[in-house]
Amino acid sequence: MPNTFATPGTVSLGQRLTKDVAVRVARNWWLLLVNGLLLVVAGVLIFSIDWSVSSLATFIGALFIFEGISSALTSGIDARAGRANVVAGLLSAAAGIAIIVWPTPGIVAIAIFLGSWLIVVGTLTIGGAFAVRYVLPDWWLMLITGLLEVPLGVLALATPGATLAALITVGGIWAVAIGVMRIVVSFQVKRLPEYMDEALTGSPANGAARATAPRPSTAGPAVHS
Repeated sequence: MPNTFATPGTVSLGQRLTKDVAVRVARNWWLLLVNGLLLVVAGVLIFSIDWSVSSLATFIGALFIFEGISSALTSGIDARAGRANVVAGLLSAAAGIAIIVWPTPGIVAIAIFLGSWLIVVGTLTIGGAFAVRYVLPDWWLMLITGLLEVPLGVLALATPGATLAALITVGGIWAVAIGVMRIVVSFQVKRLPEYMDEALTGSPANGAARATAPRPSTAGPAVHS
């Protein structure tokens, strides 16, 4: 259920992003906002409800499916990025379905799915943060997001005999913290065309890094929510 904003590529995003592409990517801001809001609500619910193993598995599986649909619907900077989003979304949804339909789901199964996913998504988010550092002023929020997801994933996988309370703690912290950060980043994405204009005119306003004018390239990072 990855929902990172950008995946790393071979060149800087600032070297590839054009104004038209920035406008198209900025249209995804509301998906990121809705995603963040729902994650915060989900985190509060995770901490508030007296879960059974089966009900927690169903809830986490539903989150995987939601994140997968959100990712698949997000457009990127090019067709390759769009295809990557669709593939990632389908894999996320498939993992969610597997968790839900798993016969008598156990804590270990939930921990394996949740921990593996957090590590993969966290790694992609860290790479994506460096890819957009010349475009988004608050790119470091993405970096913090990835640095939080990876250790949470390791924590979920490191205890094969994890208790239900431990999984609730990991899932709740992730949902609330990542949800808040995605809400903040969504407004950064909304203003992406403005940041591009500032970069092209050499204005470092709002903390935007001094990026060189975009130039054609055949390789670059994929951008998605």
